[in-house]
Amino acid sequence: MKKESVEIQKEMSEAAASRTATYCNLVIGKHGFWSILKYELVMLFSSNVPGALGIWLRSRLYPTLLGSCGKNVFFGVNTVLRHPHKIHIGDNVVIDDNCLLDAKGRDNRGIDIGAGCFVGRNSILSCKNGDISLGDKVNIGFNCEVFSGSSVALGEKTLVAAYCYFVGGDHDTDDPDAPVTDQGRTSRGIRVGSNCWFGAGVKVLDGRSIGNDTTIGAGAVVSKDIPGNSVAVGVPAKVTRKRVQK
Repeated sequence: MKKESVEIQKEMSEAAASRTATYCNLVIGKHGFWSILKYELVMLFSSNVPGALGIWLRSRLYPTLLGSCGKNVFFGVNTVLRHPHKIHIGDNVVIDDNCLLDAKGRDNRGIDIGAGCFVGRNSILSCKNGDISLGDKVNIGFNCEVFSGSSVALGEKTLVAAYCYFVGGDHDTDDPDAPVTDQGRTSRGIRVGSNCWFGAGVKVLDGRSIGNDTTIGAGAVVSKDIPGNSVAVGVPAKVTRKRVQK
């Protein structure tokens, strides 16, 4: 279990000696004039450019900021990158409009998006000194969030419908006399197997593991581990049957 991991945003801003240093810590992930200039120019001349020209500009300029980027990667308009040197993207990936890829952290690996993935419009992949891994051909619908204070991994060919949340972090609430925001924070992480399907509006809580070939029904809240080859529904999610009868 990783403690205080999701305090990284506060720690990085408080440690800064200037507004420029704070900006570098929270957004760019690197210091120095050339790092700032490169990031600013790429975002200025491509992030919000509409149409085919914007798609072409981002396909050429965004990879220069990333840790690695495969072939035929589509970045929608207003795709935001944080700590981009810790973002790795495979071939034939689509990042739709208004997405945020935030690999923020002091010593984390960041975000790894496998080949053939799709990240839907308005979705967020957010690290707070944690790691996020999407296996090959993972499909994430619109308005979803994957948050990691330690490690969140979605196995290959997993389908995530709209408005799903993977919450890879939690708050301590042991002290009833202290505000929740002043207490400790922890992250156990989330692990999802391959070929899973999450219906619209599913919430997966911190510390949970979901086996291969599992379906989670729309609106379910996963607060306990779910074995593979299962169908689980409800709040909290409970296994109702095996997905394939043997």
